Amino acid sequence: MSELEKKPFDFMGFRKAASVLSIALIIASIALLAVRGLNLGMDFTGGTSVEFEYTEAPSLDNIRGQLDEAGFDNFVVQNFGSDTTILIRLAEAGNDELAVEVADALQKGGAEFELISSEFIGSQVGEQLKEDSGLGLLLALAVVLIYVGMRFQFKFGIASVIPLAHDVIIVLGIFALFQWTFDLTVLAALLAVIGYSLNDTIVVADRIRENFRKMRVGDAWDIINTSIHQTISRTINTSGTTLVVLFALYLFGGEAINNFALALIIGVLVGTYSSIYVSANLLIALGVSREDMMLPAKEGAAGQEEEEEPPEWLNRM
Repeated sequence: MSELEKKPFDFMGFRKAASVLSIALIIASIALLAVRGLNLGMDFTGGTSVEFEYTEAPSLDNIRGQLDEAGFDNFVVQNFGSDTTILIRLAEAGNDELAVEVADALQKGGAEFELISSEFIGSQVGEQLKEDSGLGLLLALAVVLIYVGMRFQFKFGIASVIPLAHDVIIVLGIFALFQWTFDLTVLAALLAVIGYSLNDTIVVADRIRENFRKMRVGDAWDIINTSIHQTISRTINTSGTTLVVLFALYLFGGEAINNFALALIIGVLVGTYSSIYVSANLLIALGVSREDMMLPAKEGAAGQEEEEEPPEWLNRM
């Protein structure tokens, strides 16, 4: 039985509804970013970091409670290199007294520790980080466009980069909606989302290219539907197991990486959707055809069915 005779689920039958959903989410996300903006963390706004070395590993929740009782707010408490080294970051501007005030607040818990360092991070550093972050994301998308364009075809490059931008904008929009803190860990998660979503998109694109060369009947719609049908179980299994790990990370990983895990959870869900309904949808809209996927005929073999193998360096990509 041929692939077409198996009558795969009509994924592309929902392409118009998916297009409307994606456009609505993108517009809403951009509007939220423009109106509410991101709740930037201390990595971007500046603040003070204070490092303590404890004689015994303390409870991070107890330290947070002590700082709360002392009236501190907008702070982050995390281990730094070992269980006994604690890094506390505060949104307040640094001064000679701040580190002493923090130490006094922690001293009430009765634990023994030593103040290692206190450092102020100015807002200028935060501005530089914001510029570098934006450039990093744009560079990642540009590299993906070049890579996929060389690996497959330029239409596939466009159909890969736009879904990645779609995923990043939606994650940013959700962070703007709920005003979750956007810090360097979330930025790292966004770059990871780009990598994850790209991997998923490449798997589907690879099968689409293969089927364009293998299947002799059916138009682009049929071939893309069949390709998604053949890869959907792998997509669901991969995303499902990844989400199990991410939920465990979110629930048990501690406050310091909660937003990192949250951004990845949203990114994996949106990326799985976009690898099917945005990328494949764009390929149909761009008019991908069997001719786009055929290898050039070997020189001197006109009229013969033999096809030229791609360069060895291309096969390795």
